[in-house]
Amino acid sequence: MELKRVVVTGLGALTPIGNTVEEYWDALIAGKSGAAPVTHFDPEKFKTKFACEVKNFEVTDFIHRREARRMDKFSQYAMVASDEAIADSKLDLESINKLRVGVIWGAGIGGLETFQEEVINYANGDGTPKFNPFFIPKMIADIAPGNISIKYGFMGPNYTTVSACASSANAMIDALNNIRLGHCDVIVTGGSEAAVTIAGMGGFNAMHAMSTRNDDPKSASRPFDANRDGFVLGEGAGAIVLEEYEHAKARGAKIYAEVVGGGLSSDAYHMTAPHPDGIGVIAVMKNCLQNAGMQAEDVDHINTHGTSTPLGDVAELKAITEVFGEHAKNININSTKSMTGHLLGAAGAIEAIASILAIEHGIVPPTINHSTVDENIDPSLNLTLNKPQKRDVKVAMSNTFGFGGHNACVLFKKLD
Repeated sequence: MELKRVVVTGLGALTPIGNTVEEYWDALIAGKSGAAPVTHFDPEKFKTKFACEVKNFEVTDFIHRREARRMDKFSQYAMVASDEAIADSKLDLESINKLRVGVIWGAGIGGLETFQEEVINYANGDGTPKFNPFFIPKMIADIAPGNISIKYGFMGPNYTTVSACASSANAMIDALNNIRLGHCDVIVTGGSEAAVTIAGMGGFNAMHAMSTRNDDPKSASRPFDANRDGFVLGEGAGAIVLEEYEHAKARGAKIYAEVVGGGLSSDAYHMTAPHPDGIGVIAVMKNCLQNAGMQAEDVDHINTHGTSTPLGDVAELKAITEVFGEHAKNININSTKSMTGHLLGAAGAIEAIASILAIEHGIVPPTINHSTVDENIDPSLNLTLNKPQKRDVKVAMSNTFGFGGHNACVLFKKLD
């Protein structure tokens, strides 16, 4: 069976550094940090008092108040980003066969704020269970793609992938395969997360996973820097319209890039820590290249998982050197988490968008906040430090890894 080709025809983004794709890209190239003191709740007693929140966002500018009240913030973010991506794709929603349009979405946690609020309300009450009737529908992780499909009438595959921080990359790979195999013509994919909450911040602080650089939040996310001390929690959503190539070509759609491969693997090592030798990461990048039918030497750019954790950054770069050998020195490597923070289940989606736009614009966004060389990192690697670099990016790889040892890798290519 000959596999169908899959292309990107629509993008949508709601991020800590921009509420549209254009704003997001401009901020990436400008090296803008999205980190700032937390405003969603009072963080005074928390070890970490800052995060990368979505800013200047009023949900009722996009969603009717009544509907918005029935959605957790992670679903609201999903709706706004997917609306932008679908509009960008210029799909004819009147004539398209909606039985062949799906929504496959990623969320690592789902409606954490809703869950938190309902439990706190119960705990503060008299013991009588007075839960909101929308508690469960707002909280469950699969409700975001459900809401998208209901709004647009898309009747193809509809579900959520949950693999912690690899969730939206998993969603993209599932979407890729559904179109490749001829099951769908179009799939709206991506991911959303809204974990900047009391429970989210408290939980990650208890794990000692997050930076506590409270005196200078904007420089706290510093992937590859010797003085990194943990990730910065982010929130938002990224949406991507994937489409079968001939279907897109027939309607004259703008094509951003081709999705040529996806790889998956497991570290099978530890609940939260990466394998120190990057064995699972090596496997996922090799799987992705094999799936795409490409060689290591074909890759120009890698948007790393690069969370700014002491162990993770070193393990990933060691894995890149193992997979790409001498060619690793020729690759523009970066971590856009230095600007956006870590969007957990939405990370893969917004980083894929950054990779796609690097191909379109011929420029690689920087890894900001780097000032001190880490002796455990190969100095010959081009980590695209502090300034964007112009480059004809023909092939870009996006890496995303999650607690539980989940690894996902997606490969994008400039259309021939």
